[in-house]
Amino acid sequence: MALSRFQLLRPPHPSLPLSSSPPRTYLSPLSSISHPSWRRGLGRFSASRLLCSSSDRPTQQDSNTGESLPSSIVGDLLDYLNESWTQFHATAEAKRQLLAAGFHLLNENDDWDLQPGGRYFFTRNMSCLVAFAIGEKYRAGNGFHVIAAHTDSPCLKLKPRSASTKSGYLMVNVQTYGGGLWHTWFDRDLSLAGRVILKTGDGSFLHKLVKVKRPLLRVPTLAIHLDRSVNSDGFKPNLENHLCPLLATKLEETQTKSEEKATLSSSPKVPHHSLLLQVLSEELGCNADEIIGMELNVCDTQPSCLGGANNEFIFSGRLDNLASSFCALRSLVDSCKLPGDLSNEKAIRMIALFDNEEVGSNSIQGAGAPTMFQAMRRIVDSLVHQSIGETALERAVHSSFLVSADMAHGLHPNFPEKYEDHHRPELQKGLVIKHNANQRYATSAVTAFLFKEVANIHNLPVQEFVVRNDMGCGSTIGPILASGVGIRTVDCGIPQLSMHSVREICGKEDVDIAYKHFTAFFKTFSDIDKKLSVDF
Repeated sequence: MALSRFQLLRPPHPSLPLSSSPPRTYLSPLSSISHPSWRRGLGRFSASRLLCSSSDRPTQQDSNTGESLPSSIVGDLLDYLNESWTQFHATAEAKRQLLAAGFHLLNENDDWDLQPGGRYFFTRNMSCLVAFAIGEKYRAGNGFHVIAAHTDSPCLKLKPRSASTKSGYLMVNVQTYGGGLWHTWFDRDLSLAGRVILKTGDGSFLHKLVKVKRPLLRVPTLAIHLDRSVNSDGFKPNLENHLCPLLATKLEETQTKSEEKATLSSSPKVPHHSLLLQVLSEELGCNADEIIGMELNVCDTQPSCLGGANNEFIFSGRLDNLASSFCALRSLVDSCKLPGDLSNEKAIRMIALFDNEEVGSNSIQGAGAPTMFQAMRRIVDSLVHQSIGETALERAVHSSFLVSADMAHGLHPNFPEKYEDHHRPELQKGLVIKHNANQRYATSAVTAFLFKEVANIHNLPVQEFVVRNDMGCGSTIGPILASGVGIRTVDCGIPQLSMHSVREICGKEDVDIAYKHFTAFFKTFSDIDKKLSVDF
């Protein structure tokens, strides 16, 4: 999604044969290089390699169940990443895929009439989503098997009053969101995406998502000639003064009347540049004065793609944590897409994708809200067709199990000293189970064993991670949900490099392993869990 009028790589429409469209390649700086060797190299980066559609992807058989699974979901993940520039777009794309798979959309404001064997979901704030499939043999008191992840990533967000001018330039004021590696945002081709509130002609209001696909903004670095010590002393930008993206040059006095209005946007009375509103209105197909509210992220326009000499890596922004979100989404959909997939299931399979994890989860759409617990109560209440007592709900929660899926730290070849000697997860070696004695992760010996047993049965590799004692440890939504809901939890993640950079790296094989592990969890955990008793 690098340029507005360039057709970035997308799979053909499922109704068309793949042969009806010639293969296309990603647009990149290499496409302008005329040397034949470069053109031959680009030929490998075709639709079939990077963003092939699931309809033509070969399948493989599960050695334990005999069921057919897609041999790879990587192409679909790249599609998802390229659609999901923001948490709103990630949720909207998940919604689209669930509807296409036959899930029924619920409204939190309505009564729910749920049935065993049914598949349902709801969204909150269009940045949080909960989806679930009810086993046909479910009985009140049986548990929920949940995979939880988050839709947000560190980024820059427009301030409520974003318009500013500096030294003849129109600038955009931004806030830092989360703990990003902010130096990586300099000298990138950036744009804007998010949501807006529109005023309609009949006096009502409309909530719409927007994405400006062309490069719109830039945060330029200072030339080394003016900062001679930057390589020796380090790049240390002031995040308030130096991280302000450039939008345009200030318009000259000889401009037209419509252009004159744009300069007024530098006035304290006008929150956003008129030029910016014009760009947004063109994207939305509305008048600029119809835009009365906005929540926009600054986004990198470079598409997600495969990389490395063997195309073994995924290069992308927002891998933390959209890679986990997509694997969870796809595993739920594929674990219950056939008529008999839920016929022997006694539990409820669920995914919960939350917003605001990167800033603590304390929001109505974050994991700190009672969203998941309330959903559990409403589901059980609807299935028994009466108000349930606390005992029934507590039994259901006690029988439940949560997989908190958030990206993990893979071993960095240039900084091996930053890792504990005996817990060094590698790319392409499978999911990482995270441990922390101080409960920064919610994993226990029991939950780790059960999750590893799922992998053992299906011949899937598993790794483990512990942070060094002389370093601080990050956290996830795992401890928040474990303590808030009272649910057994394991923390795990796909190993990656460059976490919280504008551009991250993970292994292609790990995505497929995570998908298989999550799918196996949904399909087999009920049988595994009943083999181990801890408190009775």
